[in-house]
Amino acid sequence: MSAPPRRIDSLNACVDAVLERTGRNIVLAIPLGIGKPIPLVNEFYRRALADPSIKLKIYTALSLSKPAGTSDLERRFLEPFVARVFGNYPELDYVVALRANRMPANIEVIEFFLAPGAFLGSRHAQQHYLSANYTHVAREILEHVNVIAQMVSARVVDGKTGFSLSSNPDITLDLLLHLPALRQKRDIVTIAVVNRQLPFMLGDAEVASDNFDLLLDDPACEHDLYCPPNMPISSVDHLIGLHASSLVKDGGTLQLGIGELGDAVVYSLQLRQQNNAAYRDVLAQYNADRSWANLVATVGGTAPFEKGLYACSEMFIDGFLDLYSSGVLKRRVYAHEAIQRGLNAGIISETINPAFLDWLLECGIGPRLDAAEFAALEKAGVFREEVEFLDHHLLGADGESCLADVADPLSRSRLMAHCLAPSLRGGVLLHGGFFLGPKAFYAALRAMPDEERRLFNMTAVSFVNQLYGADSELKILQRTDARFINTAMMVTLLGAAVSDGLEDGRVVSGVGGQYNFVAMAHALPGARSILCVRSTRSHDGKLGSNIVWNYGHTTIPRHLRDMVITEYGIVDLRGKTDSEIIAALLNISDSRFQDALLAKAKAAGKIAHDYRIADVYRHNTPQRLDQQLARFRRDGLFAEFPFGSDFTAEEIVLSRALKNLKQRTSTRLGKTLAIAGALLPGAIPEGLKNYLQRMGLDQPKSISEWLMRNLLVAELKKVVA
Repeated sequence: MSAPPRRIDSLNACVDAVLERTGRNIVLAIPLGIGKPIPLVNEFYRRALADPSIKLKIYTALSLSKPAGTSDLERRFLEPFVARVFGNYPELDYVVALRANRMPANIEVIEFFLAPGAFLGSRHAQQHYLSANYTHVAREILEHVNVIAQMVSARVVDGKTGFSLSSNPDITLDLLLHLPALRQKRDIVTIAVVNRQLPFMLGDAEVASDNFDLLLDDPACEHDLYCPPNMPISSVDHLIGLHASSLVKDGGTLQLGIGELGDAVVYSLQLRQQNNAAYRDVLAQYNADRSWANLVATVGGTAPFEKGLYACSEMFIDGFLDLYSSGVLKRRVYAHEAIQRGLNAGIISETINPAFLDWLLECGIGPRLDAAEFAALEKAGVFREEVEFLDHHLLGADGESCLADVADPLSRSRLMAHCLAPSLRGGVLLHGGFFLGPKAFYAALRAMPDEERRLFNMTAVSFVNQLYGADSELKILQRTDARFINTAMMVTLLGAAVSDGLEDGRVVSGVGGQYNFVAMAHALPGARSILCVRSTRSHDGKLGSNIVWNYGHTTIPRHLRDMVITEYGIVDLRGKTDSEIIAALLNISDSRFQDALLAKAKAAGKIAHDYRIADVYRHNTPQRLDQQLARFRRDGLFAEFPFGSDFTAEEIVLSRALKNLKQRTSTRLGKTLAIAGALLPGAIPEGLKNYLQRMGLDQPKSISEWLMRNLLVAELKKVVA
């Protein structure tokens, strides 16, 4: 057994201990997202900043920072909100340097996934981006790192302190697996930094303390977690979510990404489950006379979920808890091939009875169990708690000993009475690699009883994001009828997807696990990859199509095309020729761009010169969609914040006004007209004064504040009215 970790109670002492072992060349691996031990990372950064002889290289991803406005108005809106919601969450010093393009020469930060859009202007971040599939990251960095640090959760049960990797077992478990071999070559320091704000996740996330060399338990490391609030779901996103929800098959598997589109899918899945009549009514409105109506019937479904779904998603989003509470997420999977195969085929149920034992025998397990068979069945929850295996006998918690023979009638009877659970106990509803979400999400996880929290198994990304490996057959059995639903920025008319970067080479985010899930969809029986893309985008006051003829960068190559959804509908691109793909994508494009796109395809000779888009697809406009959605919204459906919000009612109104103002002033003409109107503001309605007070503009103290107030009032009048 390895030695217990050295306990340290101060940041300075921890950094000193690392420098003593590694020397002045530190290659530090830290998790993505909220698992970063920020105070410790900042202390390493400050040491290197003060001493250029220290070389610090950091491998990580998704370095998050609190929202900050780009204008005085945005700052006035955000600062009180951020203080209230994010609490004492600390900023990463290196993120400040990245954004300011002031990274010291002796410090490198290498990320394989960037906070979306946050570092387009950062030279260091763009030059040090590591393009890699999520599942390959451990391999890419293993030969370089000499320090691995992770924020962990800790708790005391029955006088013993336990540790959990909580939100981030994703890459850490894969790294820890290879550490013994690497330590034969060089010294590597592993550090656990305790923060009890992290939910204590069980299952694979629970780790022994001897995995760590240093255990830092300093009050300075106990801080609030990064908690992005739920953002408003637009009509466009709601409709994309509606379409996606109709492609999910009962009894299947679900993967979702973060953001408003993921929330929209969750909302429509809940609507399908809880108000099915309304759900079908909405679908009928949008599917009438469209080519994807039959696709929904064959690939997905519209009925409530009887068997339910299992989630296998690199990111555990808060929406999965909503699906759990609404009875959608309820299909449990088990870490045992024979059991999972029998459940899939309907030969056995989760009840442990003679038929269950007969199935084990038929699968070659037993009749007299050995230690390995016992351990595998124990992990699946076949036995009662505290049952022990001793020399081909099972010792029950009541002290009764039974021969571990599942064929002998007498042994069976005794096993049922003293050792076997009435039904399987080891089921999992979700396997995830990391989690991130609003404050209420973390609070819900912390408040869950252990038995319930075990249903959500945080584990290695190598398990979640790929099929190959020693447990490949088990993964295939668990992931029946999988639907991998992800977001793309653009789709080309020949079926390639752009999700992570721009054609000039700048990285918006990263490949992450998207390629993994797309490839898995093509490898798994009955699985589908579903890429969601908003049909248009607005930039600097100009509207553009997100379905484009061609693009200088792609994330998903067109030979891996599958299903694509916009707010205007669904297309199935599998097995389609180029001309068929073009015709299908034109059908779900915004009608303002259809003619130009079709002309490019004809000019390239990729579609017949006399091809016409059918009339039923020639009215793809946001105005028409809003009109169709309006009556459902009057019935209380498809709200902006269906899952609640950390924003107050005042802040929601202000955010709409500020968004409208930003759009209106995004061009020179728009800005000129807005300012001209603000010079002659007129009377301020009494009902707007509370909004001005929230922004600190109720009593302007300068000309600039007077102008800001008037600009805001002009937008508030439209929003409040």
